[in-house]
Amino acid sequence: MSDAMTLIDRIYEAAVIPELWPDVCASLADEVNAFSACILTADTGGAIRWVCSPNIEEPMEQYASSDARPHNPRPERSMLLAPMAFARDIDVMTTQEIADDQIYNLFLRPLGLGWSMGAVLPEPSGHTLVFDFLGKASDGPFSMEALDHINSLKGDLARAALISSRMIFRQAQSITSTLSLIGLPAVVLSDDNRVLAMNDDMEALAPRIRTGAANRISLKNVAANGLVHSALEQLSTARVSNVQSIPLAAEDNAPALILHLMPVRRNARDIFSRSLAVLIATPVGVAGPPDMRVLSGLFDLTPGEARVARELATGVSLETVAIKLGLKLETVRTYLKRIFLKTGTRRQAELTRMLSGLGRLAT
Repeated sequence: MSDAMTLIDRIYEAAVIPELWPDVCASLADEVNAFSACILTADTGGAIRWVCSPNIEEPMEQYASSDARPHNPRPERSMLLAPMAFARDIDVMTTQEIADDQIYNLFLRPLGLGWSMGAVLPEPSGHTLVFDFLGKASDGPFSMEALDHINSLKGDLARAALISSRMIFRQAQSITSTLSLIGLPAVVLSDDNRVLAMNDDMEALAPRIRTGAANRISLKNVAANGLVHSALEQLSTARVSNVQSIPLAAEDNAPALILHLMPVRRNARDIFSRSLAVLIATPVGVAGPPDMRVLSGLFDLTPGEARVARELATGVSLETVAIKLGLKLETVRTYLKRIFLKTGTRRQAELTRMLSGLGRLAT
């Protein structure tokens, strides 16, 4: 076993640097003489994400996409028989159940694996957190010593998960607060469409835009509400970033609005939330070059990219941008390609329409 304090320090380090989780998983597996370790989260819709020791990455991909995954009895059994603690498969399943289990037969035994140990913990963001260790068939079931040792680390693992999820909420609050400073109504949504943070400007648009059942964003206009939710679903499943602009018709004394839905992609190793979305509302007719802070903050543009994007928002040509900024035309084209990639747009006209709607609102 490694030095306990060193491992605990690495667990907390991974909580804020997601890229470190695979190596931490490998170290956790070594701690209990396991073949592999995996940390999974399941959202309220049952979708899972995970990080694992590198030696089990490919089988995990196959398992996650298989029809057998929803029929795994171990998480539910663990929650019932060993709540908030690690338990071995032999503690929650009978010998016959283990022998007949299709996940063992389809995924584990062909790899020479045959035993497991894990814990299921509720996570403050609403996700379910699962820790899973797999052992070689030839080594026999995990020992009580291994079980006791991993349970001694349970509190640190749970707190690391809490830190990660709290960082997501902190980021969401920072985004909405920054946009509020420049008069932009905004709400940050998680990848399962829950409202993480909404600024006062957006709250003032209720009941046209509000937080509805299950903390989901809800629009009074049925057609616009359907478009927003469809766009959110696309953002949560699409590999390529997409930016949506959705009209919201005027009603009574309230002006028409354009809703801009933009992705904020997170590290693929961040199992708590791989992506967020920012929904911004701008009145129709209010346009112009957007604030540089908005461009840099929302799309992670460099200063040079932000300057080019701001000029393009006025509708001028690439040649005009090059002359005004004192750049070569090829340099401007290179910046434009990067801006397309970061904003999810494909054509200059599409980019101009989207950026012009982010212009600073009149106060």
